[in-house]
Amino acid sequence: MTKQPDDWLDDEPDNEDDDDEIIWVSKSEIKRDAEELKRLGAELVDLSKNSLDKIPLDEELRDAIELAQKIKKEGRRRQLQLIGKLLRSREEDPIRQALDKLKNRHNQQVALFHKLEMLRDRLVAEGDDAMSEVLDLYPNADRQQLRQLIRNAQKEKEASKPPKAYRQIFQYLRELAGA
Repeated sequence: MTKQPDDWLDDEPDNEDDDDEIIWVSKSEIKRDAEELKRLGAELVDLSKNSLDKIPLDEELRDAIELAQKIKKEGRRRQLQLIGKLLRSREEDPIRQALDKLKNRHNQQVALFHKLEMLRDRLVAEGDDAMSEVLDLYPNADRQQLRQLIRNAQKEKEASKPPKAYRQIFQYLRELAGA
């Protein structure tokens, strides 16, 4: 049914389009989103091949990222723009989640290594006093082996020798922690 000009005043406005809400997006917001996707692309380009394998990427996007890893200077900038453009047409949430998971795992590992380094320093400085803490944390630790490594590290430190046993203590603690 088509409306005549004189019918416009009589009827209520058509409510068909009320459900289709129009969302206006400013140019600035579009540019911010594009820049954010370029930054995401740059993070992906900076990843190693093994880390990249853990991120859900289609073949076209992965090829673009691998190409950007090989390119330098201006070509790299343009390739990053292309990656950002490719990301606009894809679901970015799974990619971000996988990237965050990788970053978090890295941060946890760094924190564990710092904890183990401090524990090693205490073992060398305090000897048997700090040994009980290690045995509480890691009940399956070999007390004899740890004592021997501590004595060797202390002797190396006194004689100003290279810290071979010092490193071995860290490696042993790392094995105990399962890192």
